[in-house]
Amino acid sequence: MKKILSVLAVLALMFTLTACGGASEDDGKITIGVNIYNYNDNFMNSVVKPAIEDYVASMDDVEIKMVDSQGDQNILNNQIDTWIDSGVDVLMINLVDPTAGQTVIDKAKAADIPLVLFNKETTKDAMASYDKVWYVGTNSAESGIVQGLLMVDDVNSGYIADRNGNGVIDYYMLQGEAGHPDAMARTVESVKALTDAGFDVNELGLQVADWDTAKAKNAVDTWLDANAADIDVIIANNDGMALGVIQSLQTSSKGWNAEAPKEGDIRVYGVDAIQSAVDAIAAGTLGGTVLNDGENQGKAALDLSIAAAKGELTKDSTMSGNWKIEADGTKAVRVPYVKVGR
Repeated sequence: MKKILSVLAVLALMFTLTACGGASEDDGKITIGVNIYNYNDNFMNSVVKPAIEDYVASMDDVEIKMVDSQGDQNILNNQIDTWIDSGVDVLMINLVDPTAGQTVIDKAKAADIPLVLFNKETTKDAMASYDKVWYVGTNSAESGIVQGLLMVDDVNSGYIADRNGNGVIDYYMLQGEAGHPDAMARTVESVKALTDAGFDVNELGLQVADWDTAKAKNAVDTWLDANAADIDVIIANNDGMALGVIQSLQTSSKGWNAEAPKEGDIRVYGVDAIQSAVDAIAAGTLGGTVLNDGENQGKAALDLSIAAAKGELTKDSTMSGNWKIEADGTKAVRVPYVKVGR
């Protein structure tokens, strides 16, 4: 009798494990393969990732498999292959390399799995190559324009000073990533807002710092040693790099005084409005930033992913719930930026 009971117990355990395994197939939930391109990215890890996790936690019929692609597109490609093999219902992908968008789209298309790209945009041609791909992000130019308008306000108020008296706004630029559409647009449009307002500008130098705080600090250390007296403004494509600028200025005797700038000192601007940047504005060390609404980017990407998994979206859809989808061939939801100043 004991042997019979033991066999029955083993069979019951095996049934339980089988029922628990493969939940994405048996429990009726929509399963989404999600990645963050790099958990070391301040904005993605502190704003977008928790926004996605919190939003999914409020849903009973959706589960996600989220991974860190570690800043490596090859790792992401392998992660996508694994998700496809496991039978996820939809892919929600934060590209490492925007130029690799076609490769990712081709993988999804071959598997006939809907795909939502978010935060890093690929080309319009790549988006047009598959009916079941959409994008969630921002208007790349808008962040630079809003950042530039912050600086226009601060020049007009005297907060940004002509420190060497040459009648020109002398600036250094920290660019986020070579070839990244958002980085390129922010770099151009922030300065264009100043020139459109009638100000003469002079670029002292540009450094690609890959959105990274430490790389930005190292670049600014060099700039301060070379010609701190000529710098009016340091413009960063994101807050992570802007915080690196502040670290450099706080440890240097050039361009700043003690912990925070006084009248006539160098001014610093970022983009993203992460909490540490908002705190820096309150402390007087950061001139301004731009709210890159990562929370709503995460929510919109999830909403589109769910709708796509349910077959509720088509290549011609112009709305998905509360989200407007651009009808210009990009199949994109654009989440607006907001000015955050002193």
